[in-house]
Amino acid sequence: MALSYKARRRLSLLVLIIGMPLYIVAAVSLVNWADGRFGRLPIWAEFAVYVGLGFLWALPFKRLFKGVGQADPAARRDSTD
Repeated sequence: MALSYKARRRLSLLVLIIGMPLYIVAAVSLVNWADGRFGRLPIWAEFAVYVGLGFLWALPFKRLFKGVGQADPAARRDSTD
């Protein structure tokens, strides 16, 4: 069952407000754990890890965020009838 536009907007807002900060804390904790375990990474490698984790975060939510910033498609259809 597909989510309605309104439900996708609410869920995407929830993901951005709660999920993103939690993911940032997890990513920083992972890098700090790796620094303690293996020693400090070179700055370019640390940057690459953060960029990779940033792209990895977006992949599962790609379909959720698609079209959320646009007007409600159902409202547009109703106004033309």
